[in-house]
Amino acid sequence: MPTLKPGRMLKDKLINGETVFGTFFQHGLSPSLVDVIPDGALDFVIVSAEHNALDLADFLPIRYALAAKGIAVLARSHSREPDDVSKVCDSFDGVVVPYVEEVEHARRLMAAALYRPLKGVALERVLNAGEWPSDKSRKYAIEQRCADTVFIPMIESLRGVENLDAICSIPGVHAVFVGPNDLTTTMGIPNEYDHPDLIAILDKIIKVADARHVATGCSFVKFEQMLRSVRQGARFICFSNDGGLLREAMDSAFGRLRSGSDRS
Repeated sequence: MPTLKPGRMLKDKLINGETVFGTFFQHGLSPSLVDVIPDGALDFVIVSAEHNALDLADFLPIRYALAAKGIAVLARSHSREPDDVSKVCDSFDGVVVPYVEEVEHARRLMAAALYRPLKGVALERVLNAGEWPSDKSRKYAIEQRCADTVFIPMIESLRGVENLDAICSIPGVHAVFVGPNDLTTTMGIPNEYDHPDLIAILDKIIKVADARHVATGCSFVKFEQMLRSVRQGARFICFSNDGGLLREAMDSAFGRLRSGSDRS
């Protein structure tokens, strides 16, 4: 019996109510980096070229190395256009789409990820009336071509929070992922990650998503903030990034060494 692909394993865990753990890769491209990842540490990695000079294609070598270790690789897309989302999903285990706030846009992004290669008039009939060209076409798209694909919209604005229940009601939304930088900026408290208003709105997001059996995630670099979201009920845990984890490990190790070698 064939082994499940990492994307399917991640998708099944999310659907079954499990908590999954991962991080961002924003700098690391060498497949050899995978050798230093402890077994069982990560369920997923999100590769991101949104805030750097890289392209998503640059991450493909490490994507396949991670797959060999059983780690799903999602891509945070540059674009919020459905056709671009389809392209991303053809190369990665799934997509994390930034700044999704309108319900109809979310439906079309989901369809681009999970109903591909259906497009044009045929896709409109599916979206508007649930009419597939045939049952064979439906089964091919959902049960074969896109069966291992994970779709996660990012909630990064107050408008997204307002529409959250409707977004979580869309079949095929496997998790919602909060971008705290953008969200706090729209709230008027940029980067105040310990602000009571952010903590309260995260609590609201988690409760609304849970009611629809959709996992919630949020990314923090500070351990205490990440742990707080876990205790609030977040299940899609994306802690720090490759650069941040390396910096923290080096700061801890060399801080201890320098302190221990002080002979004054």
